[in-house]
Amino acid sequence: MGSIDGLDLGTFGVWTFDFEFQPAAQMRESIQELEEQDWKAFWVPELLGREALTLAGFLLASTERMHIVNGIAKIWSREAMWTQGAALLLADAYPNRHVLGLGFGGNDRPGTTPMAAMTKYLDELDELSALKTPNPAPKTPMRRILAAYGPKMLELARDRSAGAHCYKVNVAHTAQAREILGPDAFLGVEHAVLFEADPGKARAIAREHMDVYLNGKFNVAKFRRLGYSEEDISNGGSDRLIDDFVFWGDLDTIVNKLHGHVDAGADHVGVQVIGVEPGQSAMPYWRQLGEALLP
Repeated sequence: MGSIDGLDLGTFGVWTFDFEFQPAAQMRESIQELEEQDWKAFWVPELLGREALTLAGFLLASTERMHIVNGIAKIWSREAMWTQGAALLLADAYPNRHVLGLGFGGNDRPGTTPMAAMTKYLDELDELSALKTPNPAPKTPMRRILAAYGPKMLELARDRSAGAHCYKVNVAHTAQAREILGPDAFLGVEHAVLFEADPGKARAIAREHMDVYLNGKFNVAKFRRLGYSEEDISNGGSDRLIDDFVFWGDLDTIVNKLHGHVDAGADHVGVQVIGVEPGQSAMPYWRQLGEALLP
């Protein structure tokens, strides 16, 4: 479990927005402590200003063994030429440690669809890879995966990359994704967790976290495909939906629920701790999770 084209990411990794709010010195200290705890994979998004491949390079330079996965680098943030060049440089500088996760980014784009835009971008990347360049080729391959929710994008991830990264999905989606991807493609999923045992408090924090997704076109379509009703999706989300997408409670409860994704076919689960104020660190929770989830 946890392998992507020969890279052992482990069954569980850390997925976080926290580094959007931390200065470089704190990021370096945090990623080094996570490496000491024997976490093998660290997932970073591209949303609030941290440029995906610059951040990946910084984190790779700050560690010795950690795998850094872009979850995701948005295809709209840079032309294919520069994505290809940056990813190849990281593959050369840090052999077998970087995974380029690409995605549409969640915002509607007039004149195109996620499938059309991603297919075009992958075509450009593949054309570039066939061209001669003065840049030395890495001795180890550059790995890429795609953000994917729906069946067609999952098929594209299976056919044009090493596999899929699924964000804000439930265990049922993981089982469906594995069926579409087949037995060989990588399936990595993100899941939010919250260390709060009081149901009222936990669901209030979880609803705040889920608000943007419950009001986004592509995520709402995903929830509907998974069988959630309009009543489930509206008014901040039903208890059922909230409990499916944010695992809250004590450590044992959270850990048991996370294993549900593995049982459903996930190769790897990126665990996102929520309920931490911007600028603060989730390290105390990462330590607990590490003790419970890592070999």
